[in-house]
Amino acid sequence: MTSLTQDIQDKLKQLTAYEKIIAINIVVFFIGWCITVVFDISRSSSLNWLELPNEFSSFLLKPWSLVTYGFTHIEFWHLFMNMFVLYFVGRSFSNLFNIKISLNIYFLGIISGGLLYIVSYALFPSFFNYGGSLVGASAGVRATLIFLCAYMPNHEVRLGSLRFKLMYVGFIMVALDLFGLFGANSGGNVAHLGGDLLGYFYAIRLRQGIDIGKRFEKLMDAFFSLFSFTKKAKLKTVYKDKSKVGGYERGEFNQFNNQKKIDIILDKISKSGYESLTKDEKEFLFRAGK
Repeated sequence: MTSLTQDIQDKLKQLTAYEKIIAINIVVFFIGWCITVVFDISRSSSLNWLELPNEFSSFLLKPWSLVTYGFTHIEFWHLFMNMFVLYFVGRSFSNLFNIKISLNIYFLGIISGGLLYIVSYALFPSFFNYGGSLVGASAGVRATLIFLCAYMPNHEVRLGSLRFKLMYVGFIMVALDLFGLFGANSGGNVAHLGGDLLGYFYAIRLRQGIDIGKRFEKLMDAFFSLFSFTKKAKLKTVYKDKSKVGGYERGEFNQFNNQKKIDIILDKISKSGYESLTKDEKEFLFRAGK
């Protein structure tokens, strides 16, 4: 039994950030299904404590729903399609960006989609043809997808024998979300657009050398540090390390050089596509993603 537990823990450690998110979404889906069976309630109300309400007053009673709705799916095909897209997008992220940027984009996409949904319902309640709560990871998935389309617009992808640039994928997705505003899932498409906007502006600013998710990242680090029970190490005398490079600690200097190299490679991908990279450059990106 111990060996099995250790094997499971080892497998979980090998998962990428997005693969762990996919696993959480699947677990939450089955928890909702179990609640439906055990307590004999409708599937639509089995996870209502995680859903994002459309009214601001109701949202104030469960503020956690601004994040948890993004892990909540009622219908199987809704879950399947979101996780299917997230899996393939996640493979690109794991090779190109570090884990914190990946998580920043995903969670900020969910939050942006949820906030736009609440604000839009408050301003234009009669526009929505469905006044229920919001569920699904679509806003986060859209944010990651549009981010890639905006960050590497000229990168080509294949669909069978067809080759087309990522920018056209982005145009099509945004157009579908805009048309969807007049369909049966207007609220969901509003959330999609919130994710689209976040992914686009995150990519544009990152290309300019500015990571707009840094403050969110620090906020999350501070939040999770509240639940850290590791004992603080005793104070001890630290002697100054004279081995510096250009005024920086050697580790800082190496990190700076590695980041510059990553930026140069990503710029090359944006201009000439992933296939233009050398074998060494691809291996470097893969190691950096890990």
